[in-house]
Amino acid sequence: MTRLSSYFLPTEREPPADAEAISHKLMVRAGLIRQVGSGLWSWLPAGWRVHQRIVEIVREEMNAIGGQEMLMPVLQPAEPWRRSGRYPIEELFKLNDRRGADMVLALTHEEVVTGHVAAAIRSYRDLPLILYHFQIKERDETRPRAGVLRTREFIMKDSYTFDRDREGLDARYEKHVEAYDRMCDRCGIEWYRVEADVGVMGGVGAHEYMAPCAAGENDVALADGYAANVEVASAEAQPVELPEQVAGPAEVATPGLTTVEEVASELGVAPGALLKAYPVVLDGDDLRMVIVRGDHRVNDIKLATALGRQFRPARPEEVERRLGPPGYIGPVGAQVPILLDAAVERGQYVTGSNRPDSHLRGVEPGRDFHYERVDVRTVVTGDTVDGRRIRIEPAIEVGNIFKLGTRYSEPLGAVYLDEDDSEQPIWMGSYGFGPARAAAAAVEQYADDRGISWPRTVAPFDVELVALGRQGGKERELADRLYDDLRAKAVGVLYDDRDVGPGEKFAVAELLGCPLRVTVGRIEQLPELP
Repeated sequence: MTRLSSYFLPTEREPPADAEAISHKLMVRAGLIRQVGSGLWSWLPAGWRVHQRIVEIVREEMNAIGGQEMLMPVLQPAEPWRRSGRYPIEELFKLNDRRGADMVLALTHEEVVTGHVAAAIRSYRDLPLILYHFQIKERDETRPRAGVLRTREFIMKDSYTFDRDREGLDARYEKHVEAYDRMCDRCGIEWYRVEADVGVMGGVGAHEYMAPCAAGENDVALADGYAANVEVASAEAQPVELPEQVAGPAEVATPGLTTVEEVASELGVAPGALLKAYPVVLDGDDLRMVIVRGDHRVNDIKLATALGRQFRPARPEEVERRLGPPGYIGPVGAQVPILLDAAVERGQYVTGSNRPDSHLRGVEPGRDFHYERVDVRTVVTGDTVDGRRIRIEPAIEVGNIFKLGTRYSEPLGAVYLDEDDSEQPIWMGSYGFGPARAAAAAVEQYADDRGISWPRTVAPFDVELVALGRQGGKERELADRLYDDLRAKAVGVLYDDRDVGPGEKFAVAELLGCPLRVTVGRIEQLPELP
């Protein structure tokens, strides 16, 4: 029954004190969610209806491409995670059972599903295969925020594809692209499919589905025909005016000036005419110097990809010992490998001198220091892709798709026999979609100053029926008949039959944001219903 007089919809006049995102404020105020602890949320009845309507859209689209639904446990043995190399992930909850066995709370299910397939698949005739499930995920998030946008526990749809080779993986990946495009369209949200980093998932390629909104925790770079997460985006940099050329590097005094802005102002050059050094350490004490323009920032994701391994920023004492005083280091004379960003064009620049209180003018890459060319900077608004200016927008990630390749099948032994009875690794893909994030994105994109405005396909109810007048009056009788008639026609209806004033009823209706509101006001006689 969905009579509001007996329905659990605890609305609030004011948002939580710590709420910043619109979706956080309104979903709490509308009685859709309630917080249990940091990053832990309960979905109340109306909120759960939204969540499950999105789940059903996703389920229908997964079934349409041949997906087979299953269910895998959240609690898992640690051993498969050790074999895949993902056990050290900091966000992975780790625990011991009463016998002392190492266990994990899964933040995704590649290890388990690969184990099932490895035990069952024998021949190329058993492939391709698409398996999926909806399951709770646990993530030891460092800074939960924004209501249901960044939490420590959430439900996600994961699907996994299994193929003979890269060609088969590409085909299954494209099926998911088409399915995810339809999912986002059917959820009624604005979205972009953007190139993305493979991250801890690993593999040979990835895309993310991003819903643009001010509360988004990701930034996407967009231009006509181009979309990428700024973590991986590449673009042509805006040109910078360089100083006049000189015969060779010349030292200039810059006492106490250590920032790009200070040095550029003192020397009368643009910040982009400086080269900024970023020393990093790889395994052990393997020091490298990364160089970007002074008006650019190093992108750690792109740098890790360029290096092919993880790194950390060099500590001040390491910089002092190996290069020179922090704030004054540069590439000329540095006895370490140098990585020069691709946006640094031919010409002469200002750099650190590796001596206190001085910089060098007229430093020319290639002539004055050797380097390896890499693309490691973060793109900015105004850069271009094939002449098209890019813009940067914040967005919510609602889904992600990965070409895993043999990243998990090889360590976990998922193989098949081909036509020649030769053993081959299975090629895999992994595809996630977050119903909670899609719900929050819809709130963020369509809310106004009075409340939520749900897209019809995901709204908690199709109609909110508001009855004015007193119990026993003609207005209530007509509203009761309308309620019964709508329910008989399988229309999702919330009936506000409470004995409260019209203002309170309208405020709740505006807050909840159903697509259609029917108000039964004063009538002289009961009409005939069709």
